[in-house]
Amino acid sequence: MEYITLNNGIQMPMIGLGTWDLRGQKCIDTVKTAIELGYRLIDTAQMYGNEKEVGEGIKESGIDRQDIFITTKIYGISQSYEKAKEAIDLSLSRLKTDYIDLVLLHEPYSKEKEMYQALVEAYQEGKVRAIGISNYDEKCLATFMKDCPVIPAINQVECHVYYQKENYYQSLKQASIHMQAWAPLSQGKGNIGKEKVLIEIGQRYHKTPYQIALRYLIQRGISIIPKSSKKERLKENFQLFDFELTLEEMKKIQALDTKDTFFAWTKSF
Repeated sequence: MEYITLNNGIQMPMIGLGTWDLRGQKCIDTVKTAIELGYRLIDTAQMYGNEKEVGEGIKESGIDRQDIFITTKIYGISQSYEKAKEAIDLSLSRLKTDYIDLVLLHEPYSKEKEMYQALVEAYQEGKVRAIGISNYDEKCLATFMKDCPVIPAINQVECHVYYQKENYYQSLKQASIHMQAWAPLSQGKGNIGKEKVLIEIGQRYHKTPYQIALRYLIQRGISIIPKSSKKERLKENFQLFDFELTLEEMKKIQALDTKDTFFAWTKSF
């Protein structure tokens, strides 16, 4: 496992389990299995409706709470300072934990500053170890950062081999904000499994095209939260730290960049 040190000094695993459409017992079992395979970051959100199950899966894994990094997100139903404070406490209750490692604003909102102030106070009180944002593009981030009391630790955004966001990554890095990728395998909307360059590179390392695509992001310094409920795929996604891509291979993968999103809703903010 590799880790990234966030701007407040805490360490976060470079790979975690995304849980965006996992529900019920399937969610509990998947979280437990992922942790047994070595995952130490679990990403959820109030919008997903599965915080309780994520908490149960973590409990059933038997791993000490301090060894698990939990991320959750609050969203549009909490658009006020008071509602955001209540949302944080609700997440703590659902996850059955005394603290949450990272809490994000799920996307830009009209009352984002009020919501973020609640996150800042939760951070200062020790309920949350780090705070950040998600789905903020350059324009939204510039507006958000005006008079921002605490620099976000991360910005979680769509990022994969077809939408690499290199310039944005560099500007976030300069601002001490870590970029984390959701949909690092493009949620099946691309053609990763059949990309010739990924297949050829994978053959050299005895890796799948999907592993090459994930390793590419990690090697750029971008953490990832791929989602799967299948044990073999969970295991495959995690086996990324026993090889390193060459500069030439990185350049070949860079050429896959279309510089456009697969998710139209991200353009609506």
